[in-house]
Amino acid sequence: MAIAYTAHAFATGGGRDGHTQSDDGVIDLQLVVPKELGGPGGRGANPEMLFAAGHSACFLGALRFVAGKQKIQVPADTKVAADVGIGPREDGTGFGLAVTLHISLPGMDRTVAEKLVADADIVCPYSHATRGNIPRELKVSV
Repeated sequence: MAIAYTAHAFATGGGRDGHTQSDDGVIDLQLVVPKELGGPGGRGANPEMLFAAGHSACFLGALRFVAGKQKIQVPADTKVAADVGIGPREDGTGFGLAVTLHISLPGMDRTVAEKLVADADIVCPYSHATRGNIPRELKVSV
C-alpha cells in the first residue's frame, strides 16, 4: 500500500487521564476517564469519542465518494453518527470495542440507500480495519 498521508499525534500523562495533541496543534485535548470506566468523568475527551468522530467522518466521506462514482445525489442533510462502546472482553484478558454506525439519508429510496451504505462500507478504511475484528452494525434510515 502506498501511503498518501500520515497523521501524527501523541498522548502524555496517564494515557486515558492525560492529554492528547496532534503534532500541528489542531487537536489539543484533555483526556478524562468516564465514570462508567471508574474515572471522575467530567469535561474531557476519551479515545472512544475520538474513534467515533473519526469513523463517522471517514464513513461519510466514503459514502459521498461512492455516491459520486455511481452518479447518485446524496441528500445535503446526510448524517453519519457513530456509537463506540468499550467493555471487558469475554476471554477476560483485556478490553474490546463495538461500533454501531447510524447512517441517515433523508428522502432517499431505501434500496438505493442500503446499497450505497454497503458499498461505502467496503471503501471506508475504518470499516476495513474493524471488519471481522470487533462487533459492527450499520443502521440505515431514510
